[in-house]
Amino acid sequence: MTDPLWDRDMADAALRRVYEAARPYLDSLADRPVYDPDTAALLAELSGGPGVSPRPSDGGLPEHGDGADAVTERLLRIGTAAATHSAGPRFFHFVIGGVTPAALAADWTAALLDQNAAFRASSPLAAELERIALRWLRQLFGLPEVYGATLVPSATFANFTSLAVATHWWAEQHDVDVAADGLAALPRMPVLSGGYVHASARKALQMLGHGRDTVEVYAADRVGRADLPAIERRLAELSGPAVLIGNAGEVNAGDFDRIAVLADLAERYGAWLHVDGAFGLFAAVSPRTAGLVEGIDRADSIAGDAHKWLNVPYESGFAFLREPTRLPATFGMPGTAYLPGPGSPLGSGPGAARPGSARSVQPPLPDGPVDYALYGPESSRRARAMPIWATLAAYGRDGHRLMVERQLDLAQRLARLVDEAPDLERLAEVPLCIVCFRAAPRHVPADELDELNRRLGAALLDDGRVYVGTTVYDGRVALRPAIVNWRTTEADIDLLVDVVRELVARLAPAPPSAGASAR
Repeated sequence: MTDPLWDRDMADAALRRVYEAARPYLDSLADRPVYDPDTAALLAELSGGPGVSPRPSDGGLPEHGDGADAVTERLLRIGTAAATHSAGPRFFHFVIGGVTPAALAADWTAALLDQNAAFRASSPLAAELERIALRWLRQLFGLPEVYGATLVPSATFANFTSLAVATHWWAEQHDVDVAADGLAALPRMPVLSGGYVHASARKALQMLGHGRDTVEVYAADRVGRADLPAIERRLAELSGPAVLIGNAGEVNAGDFDRIAVLADLAERYGAWLHVDGAFGLFAAVSPRTAGLVEGIDRADSIAGDAHKWLNVPYESGFAFLREPTRLPATFGMPGTAYLPGPGSPLGSGPGAARPGSARSVQPPLPDGPVDYALYGPESSRRARAMPIWATLAAYGRDGHRLMVERQLDLAQRLARLVDEAPDLERLAEVPLCIVCFRAAPRHVPADELDELNRRLGAALLDDGRVYVGTTVYDGRVALRPAIVNWRTTEADIDLLVDVVRELVARLAPAPPSAGASAR
């Protein structure tokens, strides 16, 4: 039997299929629905089904494979039909950008080259690309040169990385080397935030062993705006250091904490300021919105996510640290003969002890590429810097500023269309790229609007022409479309409003008299 792994013709055919499928699929995104529920039946073919060679009755691993070409054909046929087409211009659910052409080509290249971006020794190319990409990101956001950074899989991991470093800083104030000795000897770490704190920050604290409910929330209203006087009173009460979480770009309406005021408080009371800027950090890219992140250049750590507004593929989070030597102090691996680290012949990578401790002295960051496995939670790492480097190199600062400003304009267009529609109600200002609104037909009683909007959200996802989910804002069920995809146009925004109003009319038809009065 011929080993199928060495069948060059089959491998060439599989790769050719992907290349030939790419252009028609990308060209179709402007016109196809975001999701077609009628394609769900195709998913059965992933483990066996019509046109597929026989499979065990439980859909388990086949004894004999179908070959690369046949499997690639099946994956493309199913995937291009049954996927949620989030790369397209009408996916407004969550906050998910598209993929620029340069980023897509670079992501394919990353898979082709299959680099392990853990160490300089494993890939000088990946290490250098990451160093340059991180420097360019810092410059894109206007952060001071003192900041260092690392790439991580997601905004959750960016929060995890930042809050892990904050934990080590906090333990250091108690003269504990938490990398070596853990948290057992320490009191509970105080973490304070306004009501915009995101679930990913709670999850990060949960993974770090602090507990997701350790966050003390001080909100001035039901929306979640930070009660800054209450936060200051709590800081004054504490007998030791604390961690503040500021939020740049709240997920329901795109609002911002007053980062500069939080930075003042952090300096006054010796606290660590972490800013969750998963998508809101991109406000810094445009002079029109840069004031929203005033003071962010004084944060100790910042979390961001490039697959949102930078429009690169998953997984592309990043964390900035004002004191970057704290990254290897937190994430450095214990000495191992075959890996860079203390005493290793492969390099002089730092160990896990904190900077300035009696156990080790942390060397300064080198001028060139570093061993990034020692600067974040992952050891083996995909070369995720390639798409980031490529899109920044291809379109530059101006290209990304124009993209952000186009989407700012689209958000304002949507807000205006909502305001003009008699059956829709906007619930919040639109400082950035999210428009929070709900269906509110005049003939529907106020106490029935939440249920109507829940049904509307489900209907939108089932309909699939546009994709928008629901949230609860100020105690009211609402929609919160986020506009961050480079492909989105005015026509897509207009279609969103048309589809929403069409479904509202279907779900809550107006009585004849009410319809006449509305006109």
